[in-house]
This record gives sequence, C-alpha cells and structure tokens, in this order.
Amino acid sequence: MCLAVPGRILSLQERNGTLMSIVDFGGVQKDVCLQYIPDATVGDYVVVHVGFAIQRLDEESALRTLAEFEHLGVLKEEFGNGFEIAARQAGLANPETAPQESDEPEVRS
Repeated sequence: MCLAVPGRILSLQERNGTLMSIVDFGGVQKDVCLQYIPDATVGDYVVVHVGFAIQRLDEESALRTLAEFEHLGVLKEEFGNGFEIAARQAGLANPETAPQESDEPEVRS
C-alpha cells in the first residue's frame, strides 16, 4: 500500500539544486523532496506521497490523521520493516532475522 501521509517539516536543505527536508511522521523521520512546495518552512505540516510533499495541511488535521493511522496500524505498515511485513503476510520467517546458513561445517561434540 502506498499512502499520502502527513508529517511535520523538521529541517530544510538544498541538495544538488533540489529542495529537500527531514519530515517527522509521528516519530518516524524520512527524507522528503519539497520541490512541489518550494515556500514550505520548518514547522509546516505537509502531505507526503512516495517521498514528495504534495500539499500543506493544518496541524489539527495532520495530528488527527496521524493518530488515526497509528490506531489502524497504517504507520507500522507504511514505515515498518518491509521484509518483516512481507514475510509475516506470507506466513514465513523474516529473512533479515532468520538464522543464516553458514559455509562453515557444523562442529558437534
């Protein structure tokens, strides 16, 4: 699933001619492109879709939406460990935490 999620701009930077920011999504921080909203400022709430801020949002609406997403488990699904989520949905062990086979021969005493 790919949602548009509200977040709060924490910082602004220009990188290689592109306006970028760190955005906080209820405790999860991600890099976000602000090229579509070049006059955004630190503290603004923006709606982010696939790494791009696509519109501003008032604080009350943003916090209400984040709370509802958290309640529904959407934030964990959207920002959680993709391998873990996919493995769980498939009924398999997480490939990142499953014991790895070793090239070393097993030593038994």
